[in-house]
Amino acid sequence: MNKPLEGILVIDFSQYLSAPSASLRLADLGARVIKIEQPNTGDLTRGLFFSNVVMNEESSMFHAINRNKQSYQANMKSAVEREKVYHLIQKADVLIHNFRPGVVEKLGIEYKKVKELNPEIVYAELSGYGKEGVWKNKAGLDLLIQSLSGLTQLNGNEGAGPVPIGLAVVDILSGAHLAQGILACLYRKITKGKGGRVEVSMLESAIEYQFESVTAFFRDGGEPTIRAKSNSAHAYLGAPYGVYKTKNGYIALAMGQIPFLGELLACQALLKYTEVESWFTQRDEIKDILGDHLLTKPTEDWLAVLEPADIWCAEVMDWKTLFDTEAFKILQLIQEVKMSDGYSSKTTRCPIEINDSYLLSEMGSPKLGEHTESISNEFAL
Repeated sequence: MNKPLEGILVIDFSQYLSAPSASLRLADLGARVIKIEQPNTGDLTRGLFFSNVVMNEESSMFHAINRNKQSYQANMKSAVEREKVYHLIQKADVLIHNFRPGVVEKLGIEYKKVKELNPEIVYAELSGYGKEGVWKNKAGLDLLIQSLSGLTQLNGNEGAGPVPIGLAVVDILSGAHLAQGILACLYRKITKGKGGRVEVSMLESAIEYQFESVTAFFRDGGEPTIRAKSNSAHAYLGAPYGVYKTKNGYIALAMGQIPFLGELLACQALLKYTEVESWFTQRDEIKDILGDHLLTKPTEDWLAVLEPADIWCAEVMDWKTLFDTEAFKILQLIQEVKMSDGYSSKTTRCPIEINDSYLLSEMGSPKLGEHTESISNEFAL
């Protein structure tokens, strides 16, 4: 299929996870992404192991986030090599970086300079905390920003202390915001011949991610967030919202009327909670009753009662259980990618579907500097 961004050239200086997730999405949509990597080490994520999984002598994280990209190795401290990169920038539609403040000036790719080279370029930068303020030079690490942003106060049970989300959610979220801004400016560039500067900070992305809870915070006079004492899945929602242990596993329950649940589950103790207000003010009491009751039968028994009654519920699965289901298999969400040396691996595909077609690519991550020579020849560098 012809992908929407075919013909778009992205010059990507970014490293780690946040901004590279944005360039990955652009690549999935058809853009050509050329990673500019420093000599010897390249993108530092190549050697950053978030687990003990080694894939073709490099980090699994690097492979996952940098598939479908090309690698051009350049020493930006060299005037000769910098001029070659400048020539690439002149041909580009988008430039992406996620350096700390001050670094782009040292590399010679600050916005003013890049705009002189290519007035219509879309210049996209992702930072930890923005380019101004007392935090601007702090390390923009996902866990740190989850902690600073208030996100960790929403997870887990009351009394358990701050609980972070067990994924680099802020990295991926800020990358998605950066991609959205890039796409908006690309539209303006194509339709009006005017590029633009897109700026996203991880802290702003993390706070905006909590827009529902932040809105409630200001509306209720700044009251502290109080999570449920047990089975908590949302700090603000009332009972039964949460995850509950059953006789043989776990079940997730979303919003629902407590007395109706009591009737369906044959739990008489729940019938007295007829007032909606009580589902919030007596949340812990209701959850304790419900939790004890759900322990008496296996998950599949409860689902057999709840699902026909259109109660929002689900079995809690691990990856192995999920991947074996027919529901997952029909999505065809796993694809196999292959590097130029023949090394292959399985990973997720882009979740976007266009004109009944999945956005697939068999191209794995690049070896450091793998495309330097071919790109040099193509662009006469």
